[in-house]
Amino acid sequence: MAPTTSVPSGAPAPAYAEGGLADVLPSIAASIGVRGSGPRWVLPAARSAVVVLVDGLGYDLLRRRGGHAPWLRSLFGDGLRITSGFPSTTPVSMGSFGTGLVPGAHGMVGFEVLVPGEDRLLNELSWEDGPVPERWQPRDTWFEKASAAGVDVMRTGPGFFDGSGLTRAALRGGRFVAAKELDARVDATLAHARTPGATLTYLYWGDLDKVGHVHGCESWQWGDELETIDRALARLADGLPSDCSLTITADHGMVDVPMANRVDVAHDPELAAGVRHTGGEPRAPQLYCEAGAVDDVLATWRARVGDFAWVLSRDEAVGGGLFGAVHNEHLARIGDVVVAMRDAHAVVDSRHHRPELLALVGLHGSLTDDEVPVPMFHVAPKSI
Repeated sequence: MAPTTSVPSGAPAPAYAEGGLADVLPSIAASIGVRGSGPRWVLPAARSAVVVLVDGLGYDLLRRRGGHAPWLRSLFGDGLRITSGFPSTTPVSMGSFGTGLVPGAHGMVGFEVLVPGEDRLLNELSWEDGPVPERWQPRDTWFEKASAAGVDVMRTGPGFFDGSGLTRAALRGGRFVAAKELDARVDATLAHARTPGATLTYLYWGDLDKVGHVHGCESWQWGDELETIDRALARLADGLPSDCSLTITADHGMVDVPMANRVDVAHDPELAAGVRHTGGEPRAPQLYCEAGAVDDVLATWRARVGDFAWVLSRDEAVGGGLFGAVHNEHLARIGDVVVAMRDAHAVVDSRHHRPELLALVGLHGSLTDDEVPVPMFHVAPKSI
């Protein structure tokens, strides 16, 4: 079962205390000699470590589609099913992964969130016109901590990630090597892992998430992409030095949502009433309300979408642990009303959401078992 608890509304809050995505890097760092808070998992000692994050590779989804991934499937026996967090979306999960903190502590609490005092939303993925990333999320990342401890840290991904707002906020530290193709990123990772001394290498791959969004996570195209990833990861594992470990994880899963199961706030005056900004994302809307309208918005949304969504006030969502322990300075970033979709449903707002987002088949962000649990597969070094 996914590690969850339950808030009074019945929403299954992630059980952060039982271990999750925030514990991956601290545990890996400890295994290569970086001191810090006690690691969640005591991993075998290694000279160097490689960690791969495959965007969109939910644990339950991988289980269902595992016929396309024989090498990954071979790791299930010793693998862990861990929690990504809430909302189960890339910027939030990257914040947890990079800092080792729950969303409420690192403050990256949604796909689109209110910038307090500015009456506008920040897209934490694109970071367009966003605040200074290091001020928005000032806590040290584990890449920074490893670098400070003398570990040679290298990150590889698409070139536009280098210096992006999300990277600076959540994944800063060490040096960045741009590579477009997956095989090129594997080659860069192997070259770095083979250098003398302690190294930590991070490889990100995002095409599985892209394919899932466009074609659906149950599509043949998603299966084809998973096969490509599986072959590349097997090659990576085979080529690593004997004293280097390999860890594979993900940021969230995904759900295919039929167009018929989507409510558009733009064409529903009752749902739009009192809502100043529709933040979050279609599977996990966060509603920022007009002054004095919170109670009415909460009651209306519960009456209208409560049959297929958990609808919570901010106090209920925070008190119920959806974001983990929330620091006071981050409270205003969370919606006055927090909605998490059940089953294959979504809420969109075509006044605000780009047409490309409205057309996506696969979505994520909510609290279901298809979205929150992610894998942690650790391949220990052969020798040390």
